[in-house]
Amino acid sequence: MFKNHIKIAWRSIKKDKLFTTIKIGGFAVGIAACLLIALFIRNEVSYDQHYEKKHQIYRVVMQGMFNGEQVKSTHFQLPLADALEADFPEILKAGKVNTIEIFGAGKHAMHLEGEVQNNFEEGFVLADQEAFDILEIQLEQGNTATALTNPKSIVISRTKADKYFKNGKAIGETIILDDDSAKPYTVTGIMKDVPKNAHLNFDFLLPIEDTRMSWTNQNYFTYVLVDEHTNIQELEKKMLSIIEDYVIPAQIDRGRAPDFIEVLRTIEYKLQPITDIHLYSDIKMADGLKHGDIRFVWLFAAIAGFVLLLAVINFINLSTAKSANRAKEVGLRKTIGAFKHNLVAQFLTESVLFSIISFVLGVLLAWALLPSFNTIAAKTIAMPWSAWWFLPVLLITSLLVGAIAGLYPAFYLSAFKPVNVLKGSLSIGGKSAKLRSGLVVFQFTTSVILIIGTLIIYQQMDYILKKELGYDKEQVVVLEGAGVLRNRMDSFKEQLLALPQVKSATVTNYLPVDGASRNGNTFRKANEGNEGRGIPAQIWRVDYDYIKTLGLNLNAGRDFSKKFALDSINSIVINSKMVQELGLADPIGKELDNNGQAFTIIGVVDDFHFKSLKEDISSLSLVIGKDNGAVSIKLNKGNINEALASITGVWNKNVPNQAINYNFLDQEFTRMHDDVQRMGKIFNSFALFAILVACLGLFALSAFMVEQRKKEISIRLVLGAPFKSIYQLLTLDFMKLILISICIAIPIGWYLMNRWLQDFAYHITIGWGIFLVASGIALTIAIITISYQSIGAALLQPLKGLRSE
Repeated sequence: MFKNHIKIAWRSIKKDKLFTTIKIGGFAVGIAACLLIALFIRNEVSYDQHYEKKHQIYRVVMQGMFNGEQVKSTHFQLPLADALEADFPEILKAGKVNTIEIFGAGKHAMHLEGEVQNNFEEGFVLADQEAFDILEIQLEQGNTATALTNPKSIVISRTKADKYFKNGKAIGETIILDDDSAKPYTVTGIMKDVPKNAHLNFDFLLPIEDTRMSWTNQNYFTYVLVDEHTNIQELEKKMLSIIEDYVIPAQIDRGRAPDFIEVLRTIEYKLQPITDIHLYSDIKMADGLKHGDIRFVWLFAAIAGFVLLLAVINFINLSTAKSANRAKEVGLRKTIGAFKHNLVAQFLTESVLFSIISFVLGVLLAWALLPSFNTIAAKTIAMPWSAWWFLPVLLITSLLVGAIAGLYPAFYLSAFKPVNVLKGSLSIGGKSAKLRSGLVVFQFTTSVILIIGTLIIYQQMDYILKKELGYDKEQVVVLEGAGVLRNRMDSFKEQLLALPQVKSATVTNYLPVDGASRNGNTFRKANEGNEGRGIPAQIWRVDYDYIKTLGLNLNAGRDFSKKFALDSINSIVINSKMVQELGLADPIGKELDNNGQAFTIIGVVDDFHFKSLKEDISSLSLVIGKDNGAVSIKLNKGNINEALASITGVWNKNVPNQAINYNFLDQEFTRMHDDVQRMGKIFNSFALFAILVACLGLFALSAFMVEQRKKEISIRLVLGAPFKSIYQLLTLDFMKLILISICIAIPIGWYLMNRWLQDFAYHITIGWGIFLVASGIALTIAIITISYQSIGAALLQPLKGLRSE
C-alpha cells in the first residue's frame, strides 16, 4: 500500500510541473531561510560554552548611582582580585585581565630577534597567572603553571606560531615589540587558538607588569572561579565589604569629598556568568568588546519561525488551490470503495514526499548561501554536516513539517462527496475560504512588518553616517602602529607637513572611534577643594595640532599654542558637556583639580561624538601630552592615491622595516556601527525571503479563486463582460486582504522598531512616510502577483470554462 502511495504521489508531482515547482520552491526557500537563522542563533548562544567549568566562572561587574543615574562598569582596581581571593573562601581563584585594545594599545609592530622586518599584529591582551588558569587557556607547548610568571614572557596562539616559526616550534624564542629591543619578550607557551565564539579573543598573551597596587586606578577586568556550591546572591552581598574595607579608606586618604564617599556607598558588586557576557551585557558597561544581543536572537528566532510558517501556509493554500483537479480522483476512488483513511494516508504521503524534497533543496540552498550570509553577519558559521544530530534532526523535522502541512489538505480533499464531484459541482465552504484568506493576511502582515523594519534600520544607519558629529572625519588618514617611530616622531611629522597634499597632522591615539585610547578621570572645581562635587570625564593626551586636524570648533577661549609655556604643563581644553556638568557660567581661566593636579581652562570646544551614537556625549578634556600610538593626517582636497603614495614614501624613509598600516577616520567611524549595518542587511535578506514566500501564498489563493470561479467568469464573458470588470472582480478582494494586512502591520511595526530605536541616544523619528512606502511596496508586489492569475482568467475562452456543462 505504501509503495502504491509513493507511486501515485510521484505521478501527481510530475503531472502539474508549475504548481509542483512553486510548492517545492516555496517550501525550500522557507527552509533555507529558517536553517540560516537557526545556524546564526546556534552560533550566538554557543559563546563561551567551551569552558569546562563554565558554571563556576564569573566576571565582576560594578553598578552604582551617580547624579541619579545608574552607572555600570567592568573595569576595576589592580588589587581587587587579590582581595577577593583572600577574603572570600567561596572564591577559589581571582584573576586580572587588561584588554589593552580598549586603550588603543592592542596593536603592535612585531618582529623576531635577529630580524629587522616588522609585521603589524593585533590581539594583544594582558593577564596574570590566575586569569590564565580561570579562562582555561590550553597550552600545546610550555608549562601551564608558570606560563605568565615571568614579566617578560609571552604566550602566542598556534596560528601565530605557525606564521612566525619554522615547524611551529617557538618555546624560548625572542619577540621584539614596537622596535624596542631593550624590552624583549620570551615565548613561554603556545596556546590552542581561542575559539571564535569566545567573548575575549586574542592571539598574544602578556603578563601584567603594572605594580601599582592602587585602589584608585580602574583598568582591569576581574574574573573569579567560585566553588560549585556557592550561593551567588549571598556572595554578592558579602562582597559589599570590599567598598568599606578597601575602596573608601583609599579614597579618604586621597582627600576625597564626603559626597564622593557617599556615591561609593551606592556601589554594588555583581557576578556575571561568563556564558552571559556576549548576549546579556548592558551597553552602559562599555567594556570595549564586541557583543551580541539576546533580543536580536529572539527576534531572528521569531523571523525563522514565521518564514517557516509562511512556507507551510503556502503548501496548504497551494494544495487546496488545485483541489478541483483532484476532486474527480477522490470521487472515483470513493465510488470504487476507497475509505477516507486511505485517502488521508495518500495525501499525507504526498505532503511528506514534498517536504523531504523541499528539505533537501532547502538545505542545499542554505549551504550555497552560507558564505554570503557569513559575510553579511560577520560570522564564520559552517554547515554542521559531521555533527551526529544534524541529519537526524533534518529528517525528523522534514517528516514532522510534511505531516503538519499535509493534515488540512488531506482531510479537506478526502471529505469531498463523490456525487458532487462527479457531477462537477464542487462546493467550497465559507469557513475554508475565511481560513485561507486569514492565512494570506498573516503572511502579508509579517512581510509588511519586515519591510517597515528594513526601512527604519536603513534610515537610522543613514542618519548615523550623515549626522553632524562635531568633528571633521573626511579626508583624514590614520597611521596605526606609529609607536615604532619613537624619537623620530617629530621629524616624521615635519616631513609629512612639508607634503603639498597634507593640510595638518596630529600625533596621538586618542581618537573619536572604537579601538582608540581612553582614559577616565575625576574632575572638580579647584576653588571648592575636597568638598567640591567631582564629575567623571575623559582626559586625552594630544599635541598642539589636534583641534585643528580634527576640525573641532572652539566656542570659547583659545587653542593650545607653543607660544604659551604653561600650555604643556597645566592648560586644559574641555567640551561644552563638561562645562555644563561642572556648572561653570564663565569657564575660561577657571581652575580644575584632577586627582591633586591643577589645570587651568583655556578653551571650550563644542561637544563632539567620540563614542557610538547609542551613547550620550559625556564630559571630555584635552591636555598636551605624549602619545605616539597613531598619526592622523588631514589631507587637502585632491588625488587621494597621490597623497597616500607620498605619505607611504615618507613612512618608508623613516621606518623601512615595517609596512605602512593606515585607515581612514570616516571608515573607522562606520565600523563603530557595524552591528547596525549587519542587522539591516540580515533584516533585508530575510524580508526578501518572507516577501517571496508570501507572494507564493498570494499566488496560491488567487489560483484557487480563479479555479473555483472559472464557470462564473466564463458566463460573465459570454454575457459580454469587459476585461476590466473581470480583472477588478478578481483583484479587489485580494486588495482588501492586503489593506487589512497593512492596517495590522503598521502599529506592530511601529511598536517594535520604536523599542529598537530606544537603544540609541541619537535616532530618527519614525514618520508616516516610512509606512506609506512600506504599504506601497506591499501593494505593488501583491498587484503584480495577483495580475498573473487575474489577467489569465480575464482572457479565458468561455467554452473551455463551460465545457463540463
